[in-house]
Amino acid sequence: MTTAICAWLRRLGVRVTPFKAQNMSNNSYPCRAGGEIGRAQVAQAWACGLEPEPAMNPILLKPNSDGGSQVVVNGYVWKNLTAREYYQHRDELFKIVMAAYEDLASRFDVVVIEGAGSVSELNLRQHDLVNLELVKQLSAAWLLVGDIERGGIFASITGTVNLLTARERSLLRAFAVNKFRGDRSLFDDGRVILEKKAGCPCLGVFPYAADIHLDDEDSLGIHSMVAKPVNNARCGIFQFPRISNTTDFRLLGNASWITRPINDTFDFIFLPGTKNTIGDLTWLRSRQLDRWLVEQHARGATLIGICGGFQMLGETISDPFAMESGQKEAQGLGILPLKTTLMPQKVTQVREARTLRGVRFSAYEIHLGETVCEASGLPPFAFLEDGSKEGVRAERVIGTYLHGAFEHIEVLAEIGIDISGAVPEQKFEKLADWFDPFSQRFRELFLDC
Repeated sequence: MTTAICAWLRRLGVRVTPFKAQNMSNNSYPCRAGGEIGRAQVAQAWACGLEPEPAMNPILLKPNSDGGSQVVVNGYVWKNLTAREYYQHRDELFKIVMAAYEDLASRFDVVVIEGAGSVSELNLRQHDLVNLELVKQLSAAWLLVGDIERGGIFASITGTVNLLTARERSLLRAFAVNKFRGDRSLFDDGRVILEKKAGCPCLGVFPYAADIHLDDEDSLGIHSMVAKPVNNARCGIFQFPRISNTTDFRLLGNASWITRPINDTFDFIFLPGTKNTIGDLTWLRSRQLDRWLVEQHARGATLIGICGGFQMLGETISDPFAMESGQKEAQGLGILPLKTTLMPQKVTQVREARTLRGVRFSAYEIHLGETVCEASGLPPFAFLEDGSKEGVRAERVIGTYLHGAFEHIEVLAEIGIDISGAVPEQKFEKLADWFDPFSQRFRELFLDC
Protein backbone atom coordinates (compact mmCIF):
# COMPACT_ATOMS: atom_id res chain seq x y z
CA MET A 1 0.00 0.00 0.00
CA THR A 2 2.78 2.43 0.92
CA THR A 3 4.68 1.70 -2.28
CA ALA A 4 1.52 2.09 -4.36
CA ILE A 5 0.76 5.49 -2.86
CA CYS A 6 4.34 6.56 -3.57
CA ALA A 7 4.10 5.39 -7.20
CA TRP A 8 0.72 7.09 -7.72
CA LEU A 9 1.87 10.42 -6.28
CA ARG A 10 4.99 10.33 -8.43
CA ARG A 11 2.76 9.84 -11.48
CA LEU A 12 0.96 13.06 -10.56
CA GLY A 13 4.26 14.93 -10.54
CA VAL A 14 4.31 15.30 -6.76
CA ARG A 15 7.71 15.43 -5.07
CA VAL A 16 7.17 12.46 -2.77
CA THR A 17 9.44 10.42 -0.51
CA PRO A 18 8.95 7.34 1.70
CA PHE A 19 9.76 7.29 5.41
CA LYS A 20 9.83 4.44 7.91
CA ALA A 21 11.28 5.50 11.24
CA GLN A 22 12.20 1.98 12.33
CA ASN A 23 12.34 -1.23 10.35
CA MET A 24 13.30 -4.71 11.55
CA SER A 25 14.70 -6.80 8.75
CA ASN A 26 17.88 -8.51 7.62
CA ASN A 27 16.97 -7.68 4.01
CA SER A 28 18.84 -4.44 3.50
CA TYR A 29 20.49 -2.53 0.67
CA PRO A 30 23.36 -0.01 0.48
CA CYS A 31 22.72 3.57 -0.53
CA ARG A 32 25.06 4.86 -3.23
CA ALA A 33 26.06 7.80 -1.05
CA GLY A 34 26.80 5.46 1.88
CA GLY A 35 24.97 3.52 4.56
CA GLU A 36 22.24 0.86 4.39
CA ILE A 37 18.46 0.85 4.81
CA GLY A 38 15.67 -1.72 4.67
CA ARG A 39 14.97 -3.23 1.27
CA ALA A 40 11.30 -2.18 1.47
CA GLN A 41 12.24 1.50 1.73
CA VAL A 42 14.59 1.04 -1.21
CA ALA A 43 11.67 -0.22 -3.31
CA GLN A 44 9.55 2.71 -2.13
CA ALA A 45 12.33 5.15 -3.05
CA TRP A 46 12.50 3.66 -6.54
CA ALA A 47 8.70 3.97 -6.79
CA CYS A 48 9.18 7.69 -6.07
CA GLY A 49 11.92 7.92 -8.72
CA LEU A 50 14.52 8.60 -6.02
CA GLU A 51 17.91 7.29 -5.05
CA PRO A 52 17.58 5.59 -1.64
CA GLU A 53 19.11 7.44 1.32
CA PRO A 54 19.44 6.75 5.07
CA ALA A 55 16.91 9.44 6.06
CA MET A 56 14.17 7.26 4.55
CA ASN A 57 14.80 4.58 7.20
CA PRO A 58 16.87 6.15 10.00
CA ILE A 59 16.69 3.08 12.28
CA LEU A 60 17.17 -0.44 10.98
CA LEU A 61 17.15 -3.38 13.40
CA LYS A 62 18.97 -6.45 12.10
CA PRO A 63 18.31 -9.44 14.39
CA ASN A 64 21.53 -11.35 15.11
CA SER A 65 20.44 -13.44 18.12
CA ASP A 66 17.23 -14.66 19.73
CA GLY A 67 16.94 -11.55 21.86
CA GLY A 68 19.19 -8.96 20.26
CA SER A 69 19.77 -6.93 17.12
CA GLN A 70 22.43 -4.93 15.40
CA VAL A 71 21.09 -1.38 15.45
CA VAL A 72 21.83 0.61 12.30
CA VAL A 73 21.31 4.37 12.75
CA ASN A 74 21.30 6.73 9.77
CA GLY A 75 22.77 3.95 7.65
CA TYR A 76 25.64 2.87 9.89
CA VAL A 77 26.10 0.34 12.68
CA TRP A 78 25.50 1.96 16.06
CA LYS A 79 25.31 -0.79 18.69
CA ASN A 80 24.28 -4.38 19.34
CA LEU A 81 21.40 -4.26 21.81
CA THR A 82 18.80 -6.49 23.40
CA ALA A 83 15.18 -5.36 23.14
CA ARG A 84 15.21 -4.06 26.72
CA GLU A 85 18.45 -2.14 26.13
CA TYR A 86 17.04 -0.71 22.91
CA TYR A 87 13.95 0.62 24.68
CA GLN A 88 16.19 2.46 27.14
CA HIS A 89 17.47 4.58 24.24
CA ARG A 90 13.99 5.47 22.99
CA ASP A 91 14.13 9.23 23.68
CA GLU A 92 17.56 9.56 22.10
CA LEU A 93 16.47 7.59 19.03
CA PHE A 94 13.22 9.53 18.69
CA LYS A 95 15.26 12.72 18.23
CA ILE A 96 17.13 10.99 15.40
CA VAL A 97 13.82 9.94 13.84
CA MET A 98 12.48 13.48 13.99
CA ALA A 99 15.65 14.94 12.50
CA ALA A 100 15.45 12.52 9.57
CA TYR A 101 11.78 13.30 9.02
CA GLU A 102 12.35 17.05 9.15
CA ASP A 103 15.18 16.71 6.64
CA LEU A 104 12.90 14.92 4.18
CA ALA A 105 9.94 17.22 4.84
CA SER A 106 12.10 20.23 3.99
CA ARG A 107 12.87 18.78 0.56
CA PHE A 108 9.64 17.09 -0.52
CA ASP A 109 5.97 18.00 -0.90
CA VAL A 110 4.64 14.76 0.59
CA VAL A 111 6.20 12.28 3.01
CA VAL A 112 4.48 8.87 2.97
CA ILE A 113 5.10 7.33 6.40
CA GLU A 114 4.86 3.59 6.95
CA GLY A 115 4.31 2.16 10.41
CA ALA A 116 5.61 -1.17 11.69
CA GLY A 117 3.65 -4.10 13.07
CA SER A 118 0.45 -3.32 14.94
CA VAL A 119 -0.53 0.16 16.10
CA SER A 120 -2.42 -1.30 19.07
CA GLU A 121 0.39 -2.98 21.04
CA LEU A 122 -0.55 -1.26 24.29
CA ASN A 123 2.34 -2.70 26.29
CA LEU A 124 4.86 -1.11 23.91
CA ARG A 125 3.19 2.28 23.53
CA GLN A 126 5.64 4.02 25.87
CA HIS A 127 8.54 2.85 23.67
CA ASP A 128 6.89 3.62 20.32
CA LEU A 129 8.72 5.79 17.80
CA VAL A 130 7.44 4.40 14.50
CA ASN A 131 3.64 4.21 14.83
CA LEU A 132 1.07 6.46 16.50
CA GLU A 133 3.46 8.32 18.80
CA LEU A 134 5.10 9.61 15.63
CA VAL A 135 1.69 10.31 14.08
CA LYS A 136 0.71 12.42 17.10
CA GLN A 137 4.03 14.25 17.14
CA LEU A 138 3.54 15.27 13.51
CA SER A 139 -0.27 15.67 13.64
CA ALA A 140 -0.28 13.44 10.57
CA ALA A 141 -3.43 12.09 8.96
CA TRP A 142 -3.18 8.31 8.93
CA LEU A 143 -4.71 5.30 7.20
CA LEU A 144 -5.39 1.98 8.92
CA VAL A 145 -4.82 -0.94 6.52
CA GLY A 146 -6.36 -4.34 7.20
CA ASP A 147 -5.28 -7.52 5.41
CA ILE A 148 -8.42 -9.53 4.73
CA GLU A 149 -6.38 -12.51 3.51
CA ARG A 150 -5.23 -13.13 7.09
CA GLY A 151 -8.82 -13.42 8.32
CA GLY A 152 -10.49 -11.58 11.20
CA ILE A 153 -10.82 -8.29 9.33
CA PHE A 154 -13.79 -7.10 11.42
CA ALA A 155 -12.04 -7.81 14.71
CA SER A 156 -8.72 -6.32 13.59
CA ILE A 157 -10.14 -3.03 12.34
CA THR A 158 -12.83 -2.41 14.96
CA GLY A 159 -10.62 -3.75 17.75
CA THR A 160 -7.78 -1.44 16.74
CA VAL A 161 -10.05 1.60 16.57
CA ASN A 162 -11.52 0.82 20.00
CA LEU A 163 -8.02 0.80 21.51
CA LEU A 164 -7.09 4.26 20.18
CA THR A 165 -6.81 7.33 22.36
CA ALA A 166 -9.00 10.32 21.52
CA ARG A 167 -6.02 12.10 19.95
CA GLU A 168 -5.09 9.07 17.82
CA ARG A 169 -8.68 8.65 16.66
CA SER A 170 -8.96 12.32 15.69
CA LEU A 171 -6.08 11.87 13.21
CA LEU A 172 -7.44 8.64 11.68
CA ARG A 173 -8.92 9.58 8.31
CA ALA A 174 -9.95 6.18 6.97
CA PHE A 175 -9.35 2.45 6.90
CA ALA A 176 -8.71 0.21 3.91
CA VAL A 177 -9.46 -3.46 3.31
CA ASN A 178 -6.57 -4.97 1.38
CA LYS A 179 -6.03 -8.17 -0.65
CA PHE A 180 -9.69 -9.00 -1.35
CA ARG A 181 -10.16 -11.94 -3.72
CA GLY A 182 -13.20 -12.46 -5.94
CA ASP A 183 -16.34 -10.34 -6.34
CA ARG A 184 -15.83 -7.24 -4.22
CA SER A 185 -19.53 -6.39 -4.32
CA LEU A 186 -20.05 -9.33 -1.97
CA PHE A 187 -18.30 -7.26 0.71
CA ASP A 188 -20.53 -4.17 0.31
CA ASP A 189 -22.45 -4.98 3.48
CA GLY A 190 -19.20 -5.71 5.29
CA ARG A 191 -17.82 -2.31 4.34
CA VAL A 192 -20.93 -0.56 5.67
CA ILE A 193 -20.75 -2.50 8.94
CA LEU A 194 -17.08 -1.65 9.36
CA GLU A 195 -17.68 2.06 8.67
CA LYS A 196 -20.40 2.15 11.29
CA LYS A 197 -18.40 0.32 13.95
CA ALA A 198 -15.11 2.11 13.22
CA GLY A 199 -16.72 5.54 12.99
CA CYS A 200 -14.67 6.48 9.92
CA PRO A 201 -14.94 5.96 6.16
CA CYS A 202 -13.52 3.10 4.13
CA LEU A 203 -10.99 4.29 1.58
CA GLY A 204 -11.67 1.18 -0.48
CA VAL A 205 -11.72 -2.57 -0.75
CA PHE A 206 -8.49 -3.22 -2.63
CA PRO A 207 -8.19 -6.33 -4.82
CA TYR A 208 -5.52 -8.96 -4.38
CA ALA A 209 -2.85 -8.12 -6.99
CA ALA A 210 -1.41 -11.46 -8.03
CA ASP A 211 0.47 -9.97 -11.00
CA ILE A 212 2.37 -7.34 -9.02
CA HIS A 213 5.68 -8.40 -7.46
CA LEU A 214 7.57 -6.57 -4.75
CA ASP A 215 10.75 -7.84 -3.16
CA ASP A 216 10.28 -9.56 0.19
CA GLU A 217 10.64 -7.13 3.09
CA ASP A 218 12.11 -9.83 5.32
CA SER A 219 12.63 -13.58 5.57
CA LEU A 220 8.96 -14.20 6.41
CA GLY A 221 8.21 -14.07 2.70
CA ILE A 222 10.73 -16.60 1.45
CA HIS A 223 8.10 -19.12 0.40
CA SER A 224 6.23 -16.66 -1.83
CA MET A 225 8.80 -16.36 -4.62
CA VAL A 226 7.90 -17.25 -8.19
CA ALA A 227 9.75 -18.47 -11.34
CA LYS A 228 11.08 -21.90 -12.29
CA PRO A 229 14.28 -23.19 -13.92
CA VAL A 230 13.50 -24.87 -17.24
CA ASN A 231 16.39 -27.31 -17.13
CA ASN A 232 15.05 -29.01 -14.01
CA ALA A 233 18.08 -27.93 -11.99
CA ARG A 234 17.35 -28.92 -8.42
CA CYS A 235 18.24 -26.04 -6.13
CA GLY A 236 18.45 -26.05 -2.34
CA ILE A 237 18.89 -23.06 -0.04
CA PHE A 238 19.89 -23.30 3.62
CA GLN A 239 17.30 -21.51 5.72
CA PHE A 240 19.53 -20.19 8.47
CA PRO A 241 17.81 -18.91 11.65
CA ARG A 242 19.32 -15.46 11.04
CA ILE A 243 19.24 -15.51 7.25
CA SER A 244 19.70 -12.16 5.50
CA ASN A 245 18.98 -10.77 2.04
CA THR A 246 16.63 -13.52 0.92
CA THR A 247 16.01 -11.39 -2.17
CA ASP A 248 19.18 -13.02 -3.56
CA PHE A 249 16.95 -15.97 -4.44
CA ARG A 250 13.88 -14.25 -5.83
CA LEU A 251 14.33 -16.01 -9.18
CA LEU A 252 14.54 -19.46 -7.61
CA GLY A 253 10.93 -19.93 -6.61
CA ASN A 254 11.02 -23.72 -6.96
CA ALA A 255 14.04 -24.12 -4.67
CA SER A 256 13.85 -26.25 -1.53
CA TRP A 257 14.46 -24.39 1.72
CA ILE A 258 16.60 -26.73 3.79
CA THR A 259 16.61 -26.89 7.59
CA ARG A 260 17.74 -30.52 8.03
CA PRO A 261 19.27 -33.29 5.91
CA ILE A 262 16.77 -34.61 3.38
CA ASN A 263 16.85 -37.69 1.21
CA ASP A 264 17.27 -35.97 -2.13
CA THR A 265 20.06 -35.01 -4.50
CA PHE A 266 20.60 -31.41 -5.56
CA ASP A 267 22.41 -29.79 -8.46
CA PHE A 268 22.97 -26.49 -6.64
CA ILE A 269 23.02 -25.68 -2.94
CA PHE A 270 23.15 -22.06 -1.77
CA LEU A 271 24.50 -20.93 1.59
CA PRO A 272 22.92 -17.47 2.07
CA GLY A 273 24.03 -14.46 4.01
CA THR A 274 23.41 -14.34 7.75
CA LYS A 275 23.49 -11.80 10.57
CA ASN A 276 25.41 -14.26 12.76
CA THR A 277 27.83 -16.35 10.76
CA ILE A 278 29.35 -18.30 13.65
CA GLY A 279 25.98 -18.82 15.31
CA ASP A 280 24.36 -20.14 12.15
CA LEU A 281 27.42 -22.29 11.41
CA THR A 282 26.91 -23.85 14.84
CA TRP A 283 23.23 -24.38 13.99
CA LEU A 284 24.22 -26.02 10.70
CA ARG A 285 26.56 -28.44 12.47
CA SER A 286 24.04 -29.24 15.19
CA ARG A 287 21.75 -30.58 12.48
CA GLN A 288 24.56 -32.46 10.73
CA LEU A 289 24.05 -30.35 7.64
CA ASP A 290 27.83 -30.00 7.32
CA ARG A 291 28.19 -33.72 6.59
CA TRP A 292 25.15 -33.67 4.34
CA LEU A 293 26.62 -30.76 2.37
CA VAL A 294 29.89 -32.61 1.80
CA GLU A 295 27.94 -35.67 0.64
CA GLN A 296 25.89 -33.57 -1.78
CA HIS A 297 29.07 -32.04 -3.19
CA ALA A 298 30.57 -35.51 -3.66
CA ARG A 299 27.45 -36.49 -5.62
CA GLY A 300 27.92 -33.59 -7.99
CA ALA A 301 26.21 -30.59 -6.40
CA THR A 302 27.65 -27.11 -6.93
CA LEU A 303 27.98 -25.21 -3.65
CA ILE A 304 27.43 -21.44 -3.69
CA GLY A 305 28.15 -19.30 -0.63
CA ILE A 306 27.02 -15.67 -0.50
CA CYS A 307 28.41 -13.28 2.14
CA GLY A 308 28.13 -15.19 5.44
CA GLY A 309 27.68 -18.41 3.48
CA PHE A 310 30.92 -17.57 1.63
CA GLN A 311 32.67 -17.17 4.98
CA MET A 312 31.36 -20.55 6.18
CA LEU A 313 32.92 -22.33 3.20
CA GLY A 314 36.38 -21.32 4.42
CA GLU A 315 38.70 -22.75 7.05
CA THR A 316 38.27 -20.30 9.94
CA ILE A 317 36.06 -17.40 10.99
CA SER A 318 37.43 -15.06 13.65
CA ASP A 319 35.39 -12.54 15.63
CA PRO A 320 38.02 -10.75 17.76
CA PHE A 321 35.84 -7.67 18.32
CA ALA A 322 32.68 -9.64 19.27
CA MET A 323 30.76 -8.13 16.37
CA GLU A 324 28.31 -11.02 16.03
CA SER A 325 28.82 -13.42 18.92
CA GLY A 326 30.85 -14.14 22.04
CA GLN A 327 32.85 -16.84 20.27
CA LYS A 328 36.27 -15.58 19.21
CA GLU A 329 36.90 -18.13 16.45
CA ALA A 330 35.19 -21.04 14.74
CA GLN A 331 36.28 -23.67 12.28
CA GLY A 332 34.64 -23.27 8.92
CA LEU A 333 33.50 -26.05 6.62
CA GLY A 334 36.98 -26.23 5.07
CA ILE A 335 35.73 -26.46 1.50
CA LEU A 336 37.61 -23.36 0.33
CA PRO A 337 41.10 -22.20 1.48
CA LEU A 338 39.82 -19.02 3.13
CA LYS A 339 40.29 -17.25 6.44
CA THR A 340 37.80 -14.59 7.55
CA THR A 341 38.07 -11.95 10.25
CA LEU A 342 34.97 -9.99 11.28
CA MET A 343 35.90 -6.32 11.55
CA PRO A 344 34.20 -3.39 13.34
CA GLN A 345 33.72 -1.40 10.14
CA LYS A 346 30.92 -2.67 7.92
CA VAL A 347 31.31 -2.58 4.13
CA THR A 348 28.17 -1.23 2.42
CA GLN A 349 28.68 -0.55 -1.25
CA VAL A 350 26.89 -0.79 -4.58
CA ARG A 351 29.01 -2.61 -7.16
CA GLU A 352 29.23 -3.08 -10.90
CA ALA A 353 30.89 -6.35 -11.90
CA ARG A 354 31.41 -8.84 -14.70
CA THR A 355 31.73 -12.59 -14.64
CA LEU A 356 34.62 -14.57 -16.13
CA ARG A 357 32.62 -14.92 -19.36
CA GLY A 358 31.97 -11.18 -19.51
CA VAL A 359 28.40 -10.98 -18.18
CA ARG A 360 27.97 -7.55 -16.62
CA PHE A 361 25.72 -7.13 -13.59
CA SER A 362 24.93 -4.84 -10.67
CA ALA A 363 25.30 -6.08 -7.12
CA TYR A 364 26.02 -4.85 -3.61
CA GLU A 365 28.11 -5.66 -0.55
CA ILE A 366 26.92 -5.56 3.07
CA HIS A 367 29.32 -7.37 5.37
CA LEU A 368 31.73 -7.07 8.31
CA GLY A 369 34.23 -9.69 7.21
CA GLU A 370 37.61 -9.47 5.52
CA THR A 371 38.33 -12.74 3.73
CA VAL A 372 41.77 -13.84 2.55
CA CYS A 373 42.36 -16.71 0.16
CA GLU A 374 45.21 -18.92 1.37
CA ALA A 375 45.86 -20.50 -2.05
CA SER A 376 47.04 -18.88 -5.26
CA GLY A 377 45.72 -19.76 -8.67
CA LEU A 378 42.02 -19.99 -7.87
CA PRO A 379 39.94 -17.92 -10.28
CA PRO A 380 37.65 -15.21 -8.87
CA PHE A 381 33.88 -15.30 -9.03
CA ALA A 382 33.87 -11.93 -10.81
CA PHE A 383 35.84 -8.79 -11.57
CA LEU A 384 34.76 -5.46 -10.08
CA GLU A 385 34.52 -2.19 -12.00
CA ASP A 386 38.10 -1.26 -11.08
CA GLY A 387 39.40 -4.60 -12.41
CA SER A 388 40.02 -6.14 -9.00
CA LYS A 389 39.09 -9.75 -8.31
CA GLU A 390 36.07 -10.64 -6.19
CA GLY A 391 35.19 -13.96 -4.60
CA VAL A 392 36.53 -17.41 -5.42
CA ARG A 393 35.74 -20.29 -7.75
CA ALA A 394 36.90 -23.85 -7.29
CA GLU A 395 35.59 -27.10 -8.72
CA ARG A 396 31.83 -26.89 -8.25
CA VAL A 397 32.25 -24.30 -5.48
CA ILE A 398 31.59 -20.57 -5.69
CA GLY A 399 32.04 -17.97 -2.96
CA THR A 400 31.18 -14.28 -3.22
CA TYR A 401 30.32 -11.21 -1.15
CA LEU A 402 28.14 -9.86 -3.97
CA HIS A 403 24.51 -9.84 -2.94
CA GLY A 404 22.20 -9.55 -5.92
CA ALA A 405 24.49 -11.35 -8.34
CA PHE A 406 22.05 -14.25 -8.67
CA GLU A 407 19.12 -11.93 -9.24
CA HIS A 408 20.42 -11.67 -12.82
CA ILE A 409 19.23 -14.25 -15.36
CA GLU A 410 22.53 -14.17 -17.26
CA VAL A 411 24.60 -14.88 -14.14
CA LEU A 412 22.38 -17.84 -13.25
CA ALA A 413 22.60 -19.14 -16.82
CA GLU A 414 26.40 -18.97 -16.71
CA ILE A 415 26.54 -21.31 -13.71
CA GLY A 416 23.95 -23.66 -15.23
CA ILE A 417 20.52 -22.48 -14.02
CA ASP A 418 18.22 -21.38 -16.84
CA ILE A 419 15.14 -19.35 -15.93
CA SER A 420 11.98 -19.43 -18.07
CA GLY A 421 8.71 -17.57 -17.98
CA ALA A 422 8.00 -14.15 -16.57
CA VAL A 423 10.75 -12.85 -14.34
CA PRO A 424 9.56 -10.98 -11.22
CA GLU A 425 10.15 -7.26 -11.57
CA GLN A 426 9.34 -4.23 -9.47
CA LYS A 427 6.15 -3.06 -11.22
CA PHE A 428 5.63 0.43 -9.91
CA GLU A 429 3.42 1.58 -12.78
CA LYS A 430 1.12 -1.37 -12.16
CA LEU A 431 0.99 -0.45 -8.49
CA ALA A 432 -0.06 3.08 -9.42
CA ASP A 433 -2.76 1.64 -11.70
CA TRP A 434 -3.93 -0.64 -8.85
CA PHE A 435 -4.31 2.36 -6.53
CA ASP A 436 -5.82 4.75 -9.07
CA PRO A 437 -9.52 3.69 -8.76
CA PHE A 438 -9.40 4.82 -5.13
CA SER A 439 -7.36 7.96 -5.77
CA GLN A 440 -10.21 10.50 -5.78
CA ARG A 441 -11.36 9.34 -2.36
CA PHE A 442 -7.74 9.42 -1.20
CA ARG A 443 -7.41 13.02 -2.37
CA GLU A 444 -10.49 14.03 -0.42
CA LEU A 445 -9.48 12.28 2.77
CA PHE A 446 -5.75 12.93 2.88
CA LEU A 447 -4.50 15.54 0.41
CA ASP A 448 -7.24 18.11 0.98
CA CYS A 449 -7.39 17.80 4.77
